[in-house]
Amino acid sequence: MNKPTRQVGYFLSSQYFSDGLRTTLAILLPSLVLAQFDHLTTGMAMSLGALSVSLSDAPGPVMHRRNGMLATVLSTVLVTLLTGFARLNDYTLAAEILVVSFVFSMLAVYGTRATSVGSGAILIMILMMERPLDAVGVVKESGLILAGGLWYTSISLLASRLQPYRLAQQTLGQCIHEVAKFLLVKAEFYTLSTQLDTDYRHLVSQQVAVSEKQDAVREVLFKSRRFVAETTRTGRLLVLTFVDIVDLYEQMVAMYYDYEALRNRFSHTKVLPMIAGQIRQLANELDHIGLAVQSPVAVPDRPDFDLTPQLETLKQAIDELGDREGSTLVLKKILINLRNLGQRISTIRGNMKAPASVLAKENDDLEFGRFVSHQEIDFKSIRNNLTFTSSVFRHALRLSLALLAGFVLTRLLDYGHHSYWVLLTISVILKPAFSLTRQRNFERIGGTLAGGIVGALILTFVDNRSVQIGFMILFMIGAYSAQRVNYIVMVFFLTPYILILFNFLGVNYLGVVEERFLDTLMGGLLSLVAGYVLFPRWESDQLQQPMRDTLRANLRYVQVLLDCLTSRTPSLVDYKLARKEVYVSSANLSAALDRMLSEPKRKQRNEKLIYEFVVLNHILSANVATLTSDLLNEPSKTYPPPVQRPVRRAIVSLTDSLYRLGEPRSGSSDAPVTEIAQAPPPSDDMQLSEHLSFVQQVSSDINKIVERIKGV
Repeated sequence: MNKPTRQVGYFLSSQYFSDGLRTTLAILLPSLVLAQFDHLTTGMAMSLGALSVSLSDAPGPVMHRRNGMLATVLSTVLVTLLTGFARLNDYTLAAEILVVSFVFSMLAVYGTRATSVGSGAILIMILMMERPLDAVGVVKESGLILAGGLWYTSISLLASRLQPYRLAQQTLGQCIHEVAKFLLVKAEFYTLSTQLDTDYRHLVSQQVAVSEKQDAVREVLFKSRRFVAETTRTGRLLVLTFVDIVDLYEQMVAMYYDYEALRNRFSHTKVLPMIAGQIRQLANELDHIGLAVQSPVAVPDRPDFDLTPQLETLKQAIDELGDREGSTLVLKKILINLRNLGQRISTIRGNMKAPASVLAKENDDLEFGRFVSHQEIDFKSIRNNLTFTSSVFRHALRLSLALLAGFVLTRLLDYGHHSYWVLLTISVILKPAFSLTRQRNFERIGGTLAGGIVGALILTFVDNRSVQIGFMILFMIGAYSAQRVNYIVMVFFLTPYILILFNFLGVNYLGVVEERFLDTLMGGLLSLVAGYVLFPRWESDQLQQPMRDTLRANLRYVQVLLDCLTSRTPSLVDYKLARKEVYVSSANLSAALDRMLSEPKRKQRNEKLIYEFVVLNHILSANVATLTSDLLNEPSKTYPPPVQRPVRRAIVSLTDSLYRLGEPRSGSSDAPVTEIAQAPPPSDDMQLSEHLSFVQQVSSDINKIVERIKGV
């Protein structure tokens, strides 16, 4: 299977596509069926209820999805009743916009799913603003939205019941896909035509993607009793594969070398291109495994994966260098790492074909519940966030004021029949971070313009209504498939879908194109102004927290390394928790840096130094991972003080960096910092000592970077 075919297979078997199909079905069926009985308006109200609930149907444990959807149903019914009566007077409607948008935006303190519940309620409020209903009509509309929401909830839960493992398979498949892409980025470091600085940026960016996918898999697997206490082959295979993939990813991260020195010494040989090619082969095999995990049908079988001939060829090429290029020890280490990666990938692939009896319960002692976070739903969280120090509070206030401003402008200008599109644009564009708001703004305008042109061309040159309906369904599937993964694609498909829908309702589509584009421009402008003026929280003012989190996680990781050197070998669970915290905090810091780089230039500070900080922390965690994994596989022993000394100094440097970034000083340190008398390490430990000294040097460099950041 070639790469383009595999990418198509990934999309068609993905959770995004299946969600798009389910959402399209749930929204379309009520309107289509009731239209046959001349009750199209009734069907569209039910479709609206289904649409709002679909927003909260994000991947996760079935219980969490059910609770989120039911909360959305209840919220939308209450908001429908409130808006239906508040709209009778502009002043009461303005007050409702201000209060409802603020209250439901504050739900973000409870996490992503709660944010979606609030978004569904705000969507219903905006779409109900201009519905010409009397008191009886308002009550009836509420009942229809309730029915539509319950209809969608039933379909979603039924799909989960019929295919209990499907979501986990899709989520794990996407995770493996991103890990394979991470491995492809690693291959670029051995490709002489690339710039190392660019390679590091791609690596850091891909770390964010991998971390997000790993968290998504943990949510699905470890928060569900079905998988934690699973006894069936499918369930145990999913858990075992994910654990293996995380270990494999650690091995990839640990493959750090001085790439600049490698290029300088071996650029004129054929060794580096061979290494890059074999890494790409490994990534390709891993990508096939991801598709096999995710696909609902059997993927065509492939020959057994064996990299041995290529590795032997690489070994011969390294041996041929001899002493001409100096020591080739580093190349031999790379060879060993490639062989280990190949063996682990072969093991993962072999497990997929193994019978249930072979999938031993080797991971039952990992205490999976400790690897996921748990959000308590209580009023105290809301109360604690009612302050300007809270980003959620700032965004809720910013959004409510922006929506109120949009409402006032549409009432003063009175230029169109669908002025609620201005508020709808504001609600989806305005985000807590200005960089995301600006990105959404450009994507919304570009997608609306391109989609409007496509929709107008179809309606102009295609007269057959059946063909138009076919296009509309395709656009619906495209829009709802892309809504969680690519916003500009979602808007591109959504615009012609809306134009065709309005055309069926007897509205002049050319007028709709013009009005929608003008509304998008106005809503986008208001969003940008609000994001820039109303209580902004610039990333440069908030980066110290993710920097502290990253340092704290790496400090704990180095402490685990010290424990291994002093025979206080940590448990497997504690080690993997420390490793997970490093990956998550590093990804959060990288994402924050990306957001800062998307903000206005004059609002950015120390961007180059912070980028160096990110790269150095990646180098540190990669080397600690290499050392710790090696030590955990050896018999436990206490190494002599000279061997331990660099690690203790590294802990001192990282602790000092934390203090410089505002970490409160504690009365005692986690690690001894007393200087040890100078003495050379035993010859048997010389290589280990050199590696540990490099960890100390990187930690010292991090401290110097922090000092420069605080000194600027």
